[in-house]
Amino acid sequence: MRILLTGSSGWLGSELEPRLKALGHDVIGLDPVASARTQVVGSIADRDLVLKIVRDNRIEAIIHSGALHKPNIEHRENADFVATNVQGTLNLLDAATKYGVQRFVFTSTTSLMISQAIRAGFQGGARKAAWLTEEMSPEPRNIYGVTKLSAEHLCRLYNIEHGLPVVVLRTARFFPEADDMAHAIEQSDANTKANELLFRRLTVEDAAEAHVAALEKTPQLGFDTFIISAPTPFQPEDCVELIANAPSVVARYFPDYPRLYARKGWTMFSSIDRVYDPSRARERLGFVCQTSFADVLAALEAGA
Repeated sequence: MRILLTGSSGWLGSELEPRLKALGHDVIGLDPVASARTQVVGSIADRDLVLKIVRDNRIEAIIHSGALHKPNIEHRENADFVATNVQGTLNLLDAATKYGVQRFVFTSTTSLMISQAIRAGFQGGARKAAWLTEEMSPEPRNIYGVTKLSAEHLCRLYNIEHGLPVVVLRTARFFPEADDMAHAIEQSDANTKANELLFRRLTVEDAAEAHVAALEKTPQLGFDTFIISAPTPFQPEDCVELIANAPSVVARYFPDYPRLYARKGWTMFSSIDRVYDPSRARERLGFVCQTSFADVLAALEAGA
């Protein structure tokens, strides 16, 4: 297929573009930042540019991973988030329906699922971890989440009004940067990321593969939304104990983890406040992340 990939110079786009090409697709990368993965340097907020790219390249599928992200909140105006994340998505959807694009994959975020009330519960001594699925009604707590959810609603609207097949992927954390709350976390960055694979992280390689899977399944799904995160060992009945004593829950599922962590000088979070459940992606999209917490332990056992 002829695919337009937005955000092609980013962390995800740089991983996704060569995978798409290896499958035989023709890929046009669009990003404000120049890179070897980007053929057109420009913004999705530029409506005329988006329409021209889709028309002139006879685009058949769009993978929309370009966005302003949570770290941009500190130095970008709210209007910039609306222009890029909402108007930019609208521009792509309009181009898709105008020029006959048959598949649209949108990269969303699990961040929009954490409301101010949920965040306050985490900070104020929640009684149990939040078990998060696609069935909840999100109430985003910041401009990033608000604009990503608005873009999701636009995707749903264009499926309803125009029949455009769209898959929304709410990806958990796969960014390489340290957590924005790293100053309050006892663990090292590597230790933190390993722990998060239990409940709110995936590798960028798995994020890219999820988009490949979504691209394939979009026509038959019509419209759907999926949480994309490494498979969690936890169950909803673990949520009370996850808040009170997460290490004991983890040890129940992975009895060797205390020994392997001790050898590395790592520790588990004392409390885990949320779990993203990716089971819908397994059941309907047929996708499961290949890297999990068990792989981390296997690497530690092997001396990595």
